[in-house]
Formats: sequence, C-alpha cells, structure tokens
Amino acid sequence: MSHHSSNAGSMHNSKMIRWISIWSHVIAGVLTLVFIFPRSSRDIKNHHIQEWSKKLLTIFGIELRILHPEVLPNDSYLLASNHISWMDIHAINAFRPIRFVAKSEVEQWPIFGWMAKQLGTVFIKRDSTRHAHVVVGAMSKALESDSICIFPEGTSTNGETVRPFKPNLFESALIARVPVYTLAIRYISKTTGERSDAAAFIGDMGLLESMANILRARDLVVELNFFGPAGSAPNPLSDRKWLALHSHELIAQYLAGKPR
Repeated sequence: MSHHSSNAGSMHNSKMIRWISIWSHVIAGVLTLVFIFPRSSRDIKNHHIQEWSKKLLTIFGIELRILHPEVLPNDSYLLASNHISWMDIHAINAFRPIRFVAKSEVEQWPIFGWMAKQLGTVFIKRDSTRHAHVVVGAMSKALESDSICIFPEGTSTNGETVRPFKPNLFESALIARVPVYTLAIRYISKTTGERSDAAAFIGDMGLLESMANILRARDLVVELNFFGPAGSAPNPLSDRKWLALHSHELIAQYLAGKPR
C-alpha cells in the first residue's frame, strides 16, 4: 500500500516540476522579449526564438524531426502548412524562426498572445473578407524581407486529414513575387510509430487542457516535412486558388501515407 502511495506521490511531484519548468520558461521568454529584443538585431532575435522553442519542446518531451529542409531557400517565401496544435508554431520556430499569421483570438491569450505580437505575428479576423484584404497587403510588404507561415485551413484538426485551404492569403505571395513552399506537420507516438492525437488543439479545448494532454503523452515526435514550390522553377504561379490546391494536395497525400 505504502509503495503505491509513494509512487503516486513521486508522479505528482514530477508533474508539478514539469508545470513549474513550463512557467519558468514562459517567464524567461517574457523577460527576453522585454529586455533583450528591443535592442537586438534580427539574427539575435531569431537565435533567442529558436533556443526558447527548442527548450519548450524538450520540457514537453517532444522530439523534433525535420524532413527535406534543404528545399527551403535563403530568400523570403510564403510557407503554407496544415494546423494541428498551438505547438506547431514552436516546432517550426525550433527548426527555423519565421513570422506567422494567426487568428485574432490568439492575440487575446494571456501572455502567449502578447508574446506572439512581439514576435511580429500578423493577426487576422476569421470570416472577414475585408480584413483579409488588409492582412494580404501587410503580408506582401513583410514578405519583401521576411518569410511568413500561414495555416490556410483556418482552424486546427487532429491531423488525420487536411481541410480545404482558403486561398485568400496566397495572394500575398503573388503580390510580393515570392515562391510558395508547403509544410506537412504530423505528431507521432514514439511508442507505436502511429499518428497521435495528444497534441491536437481542437473543439472547445483550452490552452491549459491541451498542455496537460501533451505533458501526459511524453512520447511525441513532431515531424515537419517540407515540399518545394510547384513547377520546376520556384516562380510563383499566377493563381492563388491553384497555389492553395497544390499545397493542400501535397499535404493530403502525405498524411494519407502516399508520400511523393
């Protein structure tokens, strides 16, 4: 009996320690943004973002696996990705920091919303065509110097399939004349090698509930698989609907287990 209770006690302790390390890490991130970022160059900022994101993955016990990173260019590009979890952003930043377009609700999140803002996130009101138009303008300006990642499903899924891509944000790549690259994200259980739902941030789930789910799993691999632009040359093709379909199809085939 006492053996069982001491076991439960040590599990409770390790859980507490994990939560404490998450919040200490978040506070360290906030302090970096307040004190170091205002005076830092882009490279130094990116270094801090990457190191912070890597450590966050480590605290959550997530292993990062990158496939075909060599397809990405050094110049700026638009990256279209499927969307499963709030953790997607940190996984991508742990590989290579990039700016994001996020739904306007994220801006209201305590601490994380403020952090996203400091990192140059562009916020978009979902279901507002007029606002999308403004955002496309802001994105095409930003794309002159920075790469941007979009989640064109407009919502997150459990990652089994990918929802149709909304084409409006692809317009920014056409205006800025930058290529569109594609990213397929998967969360896999290390134990089974199968897709895992543990990171999925869906329905009415709150951020803390999602964090607890990921902490419980402790065996996740996040896989980032990059695809080059359509056509043999990375020149942007002229139709945003076509670009959206092309990215969507690459991800759909990959998630269905038919990698190209």
